[in-house]
Amino acid sequence: MEISSKENAQLFSNNTILPVDRSSFKSESSTSKEKQSCCGGIKIFLGALSFVYFAKALSGSYLKSTITQIERRFDIPSSLVGVIDGSFEIGNLLIIVFVSYFGAKLHRPRIIGAGCLIMSAGTFLIAMPQFFMGRYQYERFPSTVNSTVSISPCLQEKSQTPLLALEKSQAKINAGCVQTLAIIGPIFGFLLGSLCAKLYVDIGFVDLDSITITHKDVQWVGAWWLGYLIAGVISVLAGIPFWFLPKHLPKPESRKDSSTSSEQSKFITQDNKEQQKSYQPQMKFAEMAKDFLPSLKNLFGNPVYSLYLCASILHFNSLIGMVTYKPKYIEQQYGQTSSKTNFVIGLINIPAVAFGIFSGGLIMKKFRINVLGAAKISLGSSLFGYLLLLSLFAMGCENSDVAGLTISYHGIKQKVDYEQGLFSECNLGCMCSQNDWDPICGENGITYISACLAGCQSSNGSGKNTVFFNCSCVGILESPSRSSSAVMGPCQKGNECPKMFLYFLVISVITSYTLSVGGTPGYILLLRCIKPHLKSFALGIYTLAIRVLAGIPAPVYFGVAIDTTCLKWGSKRCGGRGACRLYDSSALRYTYLGLTLVLGTVSIFFSIAVLWVLRKRSAPPDETLSANGERDTCVTKSRKDNFVNSDHLIQTTYWPEKETRL
Repeated sequence: MEISSKENAQLFSNNTILPVDRSSFKSESSTSKEKQSCCGGIKIFLGALSFVYFAKALSGSYLKSTITQIERRFDIPSSLVGVIDGSFEIGNLLIIVFVSYFGAKLHRPRIIGAGCLIMSAGTFLIAMPQFFMGRYQYERFPSTVNSTVSISPCLQEKSQTPLLALEKSQAKINAGCVQTLAIIGPIFGFLLGSLCAKLYVDIGFVDLDSITITHKDVQWVGAWWLGYLIAGVISVLAGIPFWFLPKHLPKPESRKDSSTSSEQSKFITQDNKEQQKSYQPQMKFAEMAKDFLPSLKNLFGNPVYSLYLCASILHFNSLIGMVTYKPKYIEQQYGQTSSKTNFVIGLINIPAVAFGIFSGGLIMKKFRINVLGAAKISLGSSLFGYLLLLSLFAMGCENSDVAGLTISYHGIKQKVDYEQGLFSECNLGCMCSQNDWDPICGENGITYISACLAGCQSSNGSGKNTVFFNCSCVGILESPSRSSSAVMGPCQKGNECPKMFLYFLVISVITSYTLSVGGTPGYILLLRCIKPHLKSFALGIYTLAIRVLAGIPAPVYFGVAIDTTCLKWGSKRCGGRGACRLYDSSALRYTYLGLTLVLGTVSIFFSIAVLWVLRKRSAPPDETLSANGERDTCVTKSRKDNFVNSDHLIQTTYWPEKETRL
């Protein structure tokens, strides 16, 4: 299932069963019926395939949207969440070889249907821990429900147990159809993540009126599992039509002898010939294996391919790591909720990516760009995109004022030692635990990790409406004659933070668009610099390399790097370190953006090397892609059968995991 939508559609119709023509001609009515039957079959197949791509893209993007929810729910660090995200690629790699080999020999539609069932089983499995690990428990000061009795947080014992939280033009239209839904899938995935993040994690299992936190609270965990159940059901529905489709789709006689000059049709013709050869008895496995190493040597002996592969691996490392932790970055840097973060990414960023992909293909077609020009567009897209990303360093928020972590109890802004900084003379007699995380906001604008550490002597109200009084640590910065009060929840970030978040969104959208413009030209560059008989092999190696060297490791080492910026770690109830409660905003910004930019910058150097090699090989400047495609600018020899039709450029917008890497 790892081939492009267009290959799926056309390879399906490739192995045709043609009716025996016992007469010299067919009647107009029979021809009309044949066309009608074929058109109906291909439309059903394309519609079903589009739905599969939608389901796959939705599941993959929903996983990205639940990163922070899963982290808080199970008290795990970002590095472990990165392993979970990378395992999505590991699962693909375990089965891709078998699918690639048996896919052409068995019932292709049923294989796709079986893949949908496996995909749905996987999404259901992700949601299962929610039903076996008990209800979510968050740290909260234990006040009496509907009580106005004064309770002293300062005298709470540190062993206090937390409360339980309850035909050609038509072919173009068809190929646009599938790719469009592949783009729409991530949009719905993030919007679904936004909706589920607003629902409490144990919805349906607890009395929601007893929940003392809201979706704006730092301890809030949304119904992350619900989206996986929905995605699983969608995957099951997407696979149903494939069990009723025939193994082969008849091709109308009018198209039997039709010829096109597109790259895609050449692939199909060559693939058909290869399939015919595979049935010959003399074609042994040993003979095919003997050709593997020479083909591999020939492939990596092509400097353009090797350099572009290195550039792509680094580029995808940068993008995958950035996209995986973008929700976390927005939440921690700008103080936004998970719901709002996912909504913004799904409704603003992903459409910008889609528009960028379309623009890149349109530029290639309209101006008939040659391979050298495609390399320039790809390089320029990356260069300007990362330059724009550089400006985000100046669009961050300062650390929140948290007593004992980012500011002393006396109001001096400094990073203090975690073990000793939480305690001061104002709370020494309060028997507080340094592992608690139940933040309150003092009227002095400083956040305190707990009411106990704030030295609060009494409280009034219940749940989220609790107000604490006589807080000795809050009173240090107030008039000596009186102590001060505090309310539940952390203080809001500075007044400049909302404005910075708006600037971030604008630059982020422009950056997403700019980086996406180079997608199609880069893919064309990859195809055009490979010998015809090595194209399928080259694309397979390219896909495998991106998955193994970018899709799997990037989320892991990005997560490890982000963990180094944590200021306050939570504690698991069974012992050990839990999820991070508070990050150093400045360190997080420089780590997250810096790692992205370093990888992107190195990939640009490889792209420059690709352009330099192409310039040495390039034909005269007036050799551009013609409408019918009769020149190859990667080699000086003319190869009409190895040429890309410019009308096909917009359709070739597929690269590994595009639909889930937006």
